[in-house]
Amino acid sequence: MIYLDYAAATPVDEKVFAAMRPYFSEDFYNPSAAYLPAKKVREDLENARHLIAINLGARPAEIVFTAGATESINLAFNFPRGSKRCKIVTSAIEHPAVLAAATRETLFTQVALARVDKNGLVDLDDLRTKIDKDTRIVSIGYANNEIGTVQPLREIAEIVAAERAHRANAGENTPIFFHTDASQAAGYLDLNVARLGVDLMSLNAGKCYGPKQVGCLYVRAGVRLNPLIVGGGQESGLRSGTENVAGAIGFSTALQIAEKKRKSEVKRLCQLRDNLEKYLTTTFARNDPAKNIEAFAGSFPAMKVNGHPKHRLPNVLNFSIPGLDGERAIFALDAHDVAVATGSACAANKETRSHVLAAIGLDEDLIDGSLRISLGRPTTEEEIEKVKPILVKVIREQLKFGSKQ
Repeated sequence: MIYLDYAAATPVDEKVFAAMRPYFSEDFYNPSAAYLPAKKVREDLENARHLIAINLGARPAEIVFTAGATESINLAFNFPRGSKRCKIVTSAIEHPAVLAAATRETLFTQVALARVDKNGLVDLDDLRTKIDKDTRIVSIGYANNEIGTVQPLREIAEIVAAERAHRANAGENTPIFFHTDASQAAGYLDLNVARLGVDLMSLNAGKCYGPKQVGCLYVRAGVRLNPLIVGGGQESGLRSGTENVAGAIGFSTALQIAEKKRKSEVKRLCQLRDNLEKYLTTTFARNDPAKNIEAFAGSFPAMKVNGHPKHRLPNVLNFSIPGLDGERAIFALDAHDVAVATGSACAANKETRSHVLAAIGLDEDLIDGSLRISLGRPTTEEEIEKVKPILVKVIREQLKFGSKQ
């Protein structure tokens, strides 16, 4: 199979798996136990926390291990309320995990969605107007999982900081935090929390060649949260339960490898993605005749690339073709041993139209005719060359089929 859905899931790196293996059998001890082998496991767990902190430019005490980004997001939103009114400001293109947590009645009394432009960038002026005295948290994803658009987190952090300063000058002590879901960013973007200016950041090991159901939440010192899971008081009281030592070791190893490879991998994937994008946009240009195809009088509708042309992840190519049934195309590609997606795996599983593509202004025809191709570390130039004619063949067949309906 030619797998091109790395934004949904990545395989566990062999070095990551090797680092994890001893903690399933030889070093299986509970890190909270008092005997020496368990203390050694505790040291290894804390070393993993230390390594993740180094990669984020944080302190080890600011890293909380979780069961993935979804839990991290929910934990980030579970802070002491202190007042009856509690507002969250987020964007219209956030991952379902953020939007679902934001709209829980027990968490926030008001949810405001900042607009995005046609490329998926958050409208900073609109964001400013939506932040008011009741706003307790601003949550903007670092990089969108469907279209790959990368947000200007530093500029957003400055907006939050200005509101914080305004409150301090006015003698108001209501805190405001800045959270980002950085699940898609590891291995592709700078994760230094100080440079980004974030107070809370969610990460997912399963997106950077680590184990699934493992993640972490960066919690800036001084930010108080309430635990979602109570019991033994592990993870500084924020995440009770015997620690997943193997998962933490795997996550720290995966993050180290991803950071080490980041510059070279970004360059390589950009070249592969741009190569494929150029091929497809040329093939499916509105005025480009396809003389050997009968459908559409020898030409095809123009392909629209979704996402920011410059500020986007190096491995994501999301595009729409009018008249294409994206879901049907996925099944057809699967029959050719090619795996791609229409968008978020969560949304696809619910058979709903992409709220991300709707937010950037696409009509239903373009939303339904969208595909997301996401490249990864195992993707080769040979695979891209092999998949080109398959993509064109399947898309043309689907367009011909659609024209007869």
